[in-house]
Amino acid sequence: MWTVGSVVALVLCGVMGGLMALAIAYPNLPDVSELSNYRPKLPLRVYTSEGTLISEFGEERRNLTPIAKIPKAMKDAVLAVEDARFYEHGGVDYMGVARAALANLGREKSQGASTITMQVARNVYLSSEKTYTRKIYEVLLTFKLEHMLSKDQILEIYMNQIFLGNRAYGFAAAAETYFGKPLKDITIAEAAMLAGIPKFPSTANPIANFDRARERQLYILDRMVENGFITAAQATEAKAQPLRIRPANETTRVHAEYVAEMVRQMMFAQYGEETYSRGLNVYTSINSADQAAAYNALRKGILDYDRRQAYRGPEKFVDLPKNANEIEDMADDVLASHPDMGDLQAVLVTEASPRTVVAIRRNGAKITMTGDSLRAAQTGLSAKAGPAIKIRPGAIIRVSQDSKGKWDIGQVPEVEGALVALDPRNGAVKALIGGFDFDKNKFNHVTQAWRQPGSSFKPFIYSAALEKGFSPTTMINDTPMFFDSSVTGGQPWEPKNYEGGFEGPMTMKRGLARSRNMISIRILQSITPQFGQEWVTRFGFDADKHPAYLTMALGAGSVTPMQMAAAYSVFANGGFRVNPFLVTRITDHTGRVLVESQPAGPVESNRAIDARNAFITGTMLNDVARSGTAAKAQAQLKRPDIYGKTGTTNDSMDAWFAGYQPSMVGIVWMGYDTPRNLGNRETGGGLSLPIWINFMQTALKGVPVSEPSAPEGVTRVGGDWYYEEYARGGGISNLGGAGLAPAPTEAEPSTDAGGGAAPSEERNRILDMFKN
Repeated sequence: MWTVGSVVALVLCGVMGGLMALAIAYPNLPDVSELSNYRPKLPLRVYTSEGTLISEFGEERRNLTPIAKIPKAMKDAVLAVEDARFYEHGGVDYMGVARAALANLGREKSQGASTITMQVARNVYLSSEKTYTRKIYEVLLTFKLEHMLSKDQILEIYMNQIFLGNRAYGFAAAAETYFGKPLKDITIAEAAMLAGIPKFPSTANPIANFDRARERQLYILDRMVENGFITAAQATEAKAQPLRIRPANETTRVHAEYVAEMVRQMMFAQYGEETYSRGLNVYTSINSADQAAAYNALRKGILDYDRRQAYRGPEKFVDLPKNANEIEDMADDVLASHPDMGDLQAVLVTEASPRTVVAIRRNGAKITMTGDSLRAAQTGLSAKAGPAIKIRPGAIIRVSQDSKGKWDIGQVPEVEGALVALDPRNGAVKALIGGFDFDKNKFNHVTQAWRQPGSSFKPFIYSAALEKGFSPTTMINDTPMFFDSSVTGGQPWEPKNYEGGFEGPMTMKRGLARSRNMISIRILQSITPQFGQEWVTRFGFDADKHPAYLTMALGAGSVTPMQMAAAYSVFANGGFRVNPFLVTRITDHTGRVLVESQPAGPVESNRAIDARNAFITGTMLNDVARSGTAAKAQAQLKRPDIYGKTGTTNDSMDAWFAGYQPSMVGIVWMGYDTPRNLGNRETGGGLSLPIWINFMQTALKGVPVSEPSAPEGVTRVGGDWYYEEYARGGGISNLGGAGLAPAPTEAEPSTDAGGGAAPSEERNRILDMFKN
């Protein structure tokens, strides 16, 4: 009896001790009431105008999905592998807890049999340490969760909270990360693979280790059959379904990295650190098709140019291991620090000769290149190649694959470029590419690069001339000009035409079409640099970046591609200033609209120039695209409503094309970040215009031909357009003859290399030059 009494006493003591422990611990448990309104950290997401995801920012990729919107297949797969009796038990699997306790007595500490509710308690509130104390708290929290929340609420938290590798939290984010599709569209096979990730999220996800993820998938499909969630036939079909896993480096389906960064900066300025956790959704004006066309066009143009440059050699050299079996593992390590740049992939050379190069890719695949595939790197394969450019075993080089599967050696371009396109009717940015590759160079050349516009700036000077009595048929002499030091106050200046030579008298519209520098200089000299400077500010240019010197006629000031896009929009929309905009709507994670901005069309309060000025300047820009330096534009696009101007700066340091169709303005720039010569014969017409045409072929597909009507105040005489007051004998018909505009006022000498305008004391000499 004494023994029995002792046992009973011990049991009672144990129970009392346990109850006391519970009494002490329970009040100290976290408040779980907030989980009834579960709000995890949600990233900032940026979308195109059609709702296609561009990018997301935040430590955790997560897409909060209500339980009612989670597919049955996904819920069944999770329950089958994690907690088949979830809707039947009270939160704790007592047999499982017992097994865990016994395991903790041994050497291996395995939690085993944790229910979904227990996992929610652990993942939300507790550490992952394996101790009895934490296990007790876990059980207590489980009871508390089951008391406070419904089963569906608990399962919803689990499905959205669980870590699934590659920064994906929750199954909705995982579906996007691994399969590139929304959760609602996944199949049974895909659901089973996702459900297998939580046990080993970093090492058994389908990107890190597909074979291991496949094993888990097959096991879960069998479990789904055992628990009656699917039939054997469905399991067989799911096991046979091929799975397309989204590559790890496929971070976005739309190449709009510069756009995403612009949005991130704007949102951070407004919301601070909350930007990355409150689940903001930002919808932009970007059109997916236009953005893709811009990315491909600019990239092709830059690579085409780079292929004409000398091969600069491998990016790095490493020593290959003697054991060939170790090379594949080494390739993964060394290539990790040379990320792919779109279709330019880094590879490790294992064999090299003037006729054949064999290399290994990051995924272990070998490629062999011969013949034309080696053309771009011939200097690096020559026996006389220097050590820095020699392609040899251990070299890390770049390759790309064409549409037919052929691999070619290439290199990362040093030259940069930019393309921006917007709707001139309201300023909506439709496409924006700020450089060749965002990971290579995060500097946004569309908004941050101040460059000389060259001849692409001339239309603004011509527009100013129309207000001073000029017309498209005004005759101007394309003859030599010379300004000595007494005129410039510095170095003598003898401007030249790009193509050399002089063509004598020609109409103003031909001078623009042929981009003759002497014509532009004489026009600006006549209307005065001061008037020209004031006029260009109407288009949004900064006066201090366009000093009132004659060199302004040749585009010697500074602009950004975005400024040029807004400025050319004035010609395209009939004379109105527009403010380029990118963000159209911001919502929270529930879809509630926080900000909405849809600028209206042109209004008179935003008028920059008269409609007739925009119209007549447009007719001259149409001539440029029809028969002038941009004649390829109309010829290749095969439509008459194309307008634009090429631009090449001094020493070919910048190459531009600025052009439009009345529904789309597009600006393309190419150059080096540290300005240097692009090549003696490289021009805006040869470099930037083909990119613009390539882009517009997509952007204008299906857009009807525009037939602008003549505005009030213009009239047509002999096939040319005039201001009505200048149509018959008025205005300036011949610069240098009758009707010569007043002589220029005094201008300070230019600080541009050798450039300058003449002070008033040289007036007679300048007038004589005009008559030559």
